[in-house]
Amino acid sequence: MKQSISLLLLLIADLAHAQSPIGAWHSVQMKDGKEVRSVVIFADGYQVNTYYDAEGNFLSTNGGTWSLEEDFMTETVEFDSKNPQRVGSSVRFQVGLSENTLSIKDGPTWTRIDSGAPGELAGAWLMSGRKQNDIITERDTSGPRKTMKILSGTRFQWIAYNTETKEFMGTGGGTYTTQNGKYTETIEFFSRDASRVGASLEFNYELKDGKWHHSGLSSKGDPIYEVWSLR
Repeated sequence: MKQSISLLLLLIADLAHAQSPIGAWHSVQMKDGKEVRSVVIFADGYQVNTYYDAEGNFLSTNGGTWSLEEDFMTETVEFDSKNPQRVGSSVRFQVGLSENTLSIKDGPTWTRIDSGAPGELAGAWLMSGRKQNDIITERDTSGPRKTMKILSGTRFQWIAYNTETKEFMGTGGGTYTTQNGKYTETIEFFSRDASRVGASLEFNYELKDGKWHHSGLSSKGDPIYEVWSLR
């Protein structure tokens, strides 16, 4: 009897998983003879889709909020590096969603990378503070100027943007791990400096009262201490 209940619970969990886009997805297409990669990260309520080539050259990114009702997804754009005029607009489209594939009707198909595990920091985070001279200065996350970091179980991306001016300031992303208090990023694209592609950066991390405390050296070698809050 207990075994039957356990199998039923596993089946329910699998069905719930199959109906959720949360996690990371990727696709590869050929455009003008070049390989173009698309990586989509879905966190609870927020998503980002980024295009870059096989050498790690950044092409474009867009994202914002999302909701799913049956097989229709609605997205409201918070940033779009290629078409900033789309910021603030909403789009609704039909999707196909299974355990391992995500598709848009009459559009592309992505393959699942992960479902939000195993990384401890999966979610959408806003930078909410910095520490300087041992003092943490809080940052208002309700304003239009935002720095968001969105993570699945294995993928990360940060985006700096302004929802009021519709300005896109920069982004970077790739893979990450969390182990023994160490958060390690490996960069696959970086809009500001493509020469950083392939580099790995290790930081200290700690969750305090639900906030992510992140410290170490930046990609330029400067010491940083940041605080991030879940959206």
